[in-house]
Amino acid sequence: MATLGGAALAWPLAAFAQQASKPQQIGFLYPGLGAVAGTRIAALREGLRAVGYADADRVEILMRASEGDPSKLAALAADLVARKVDVIVPASPSALRAAKAATTIIPIVADDLESDPVRSGFVASLSHPGGNITGVFADFPEFGMKWLELLKEAIPALSNVVVLWDSATGPIQRDAVEAAGRLLNVKLEVMEIQTVADLGRVFATAGEQRSDAIVILSSPIFGTNPKLIAELTLAHHIPTATLFPDIARAGSLMAYGPNLLGTFRQTGTMVGKVLQGLKPADLPVERPTKFEMVINLKTAKALGLNLPTSLMLRADEVVE
Repeated sequence: MATLGGAALAWPLAAFAQQASKPQQIGFLYPGLGAVAGTRIAALREGLRAVGYADADRVEILMRASEGDPSKLAALAADLVARKVDVIVPASPSALRAAKAATTIIPIVADDLESDPVRSGFVASLSHPGGNITGVFADFPEFGMKWLELLKEAIPALSNVVVLWDSATGPIQRDAVEAAGRLLNVKLEVMEIQTVADLGRVFATAGEQRSDAIVILSSPIFGTNPKLIAELTLAHHIPTATLFPDIARAGSLMAYGPNLLGTFRQTGTMVGKVLQGLKPADLPVERPTKFEMVINLKTAKALGLNLPTSLMLRADEVVE
């Protein structure tokens, strides 16, 4: 009996030890293609290490990608909640809305480059979010003016520009770039994009209209498809400016905006703080801290543009 009693006592202790050593889980809710999410996840893990989170290499990151179909996000968010992950990291406004609808209990640390978190109702204030949501947000409306100014330097005769806008990201960027167009006396035509399949159509339309350039607003549709946008830029012979440096590296004319992987590292540091015990309600919203300007000189030459030296000297990176 003593032996049986010892075994009975040892089993729950062993089970407890196994449970106690179970790594924490992060649910990564991604609106793009899962095949390109790896670099984002690696950057997230770098952020965990940077904040001193001891289990950065052991933490499990459960990636759920909608493969560009926003209608799948609600079910993917519900799956992460059902699995009782420790933190959810949604990477876009649409993913954040899905996570917000799925739980008011599990901490949510967003990487959202399009939303005003207060105006959108995600947090009560930047310094005191107040609920289960915090994160890195980058709704910089001044980017619209910056992109048009850069294009005017590259193309002094710039007069008509097509703007690609994903309506799922909200109106903040669209309204800002339209205001910038009025100030700079540039005629803008906003074309709504809802899926990746729309890109070919709108580029073809812009080419037929002989538009001077295309401004690509921030959206996961664009940010997760740099190669396609680069190919369309060259195929339709239209200069493009965007938020995402990776698109310019792939073949767009230029980009000015936050370092994308840098925002995921920054998000990772916030996730690490939550896993160490801080509540999202008390963890202030952060803004991206590193910005870069990338010019693709190879694309400029292919488009027949002679970029001024003053513009080239201001670039953080020139692709030749």
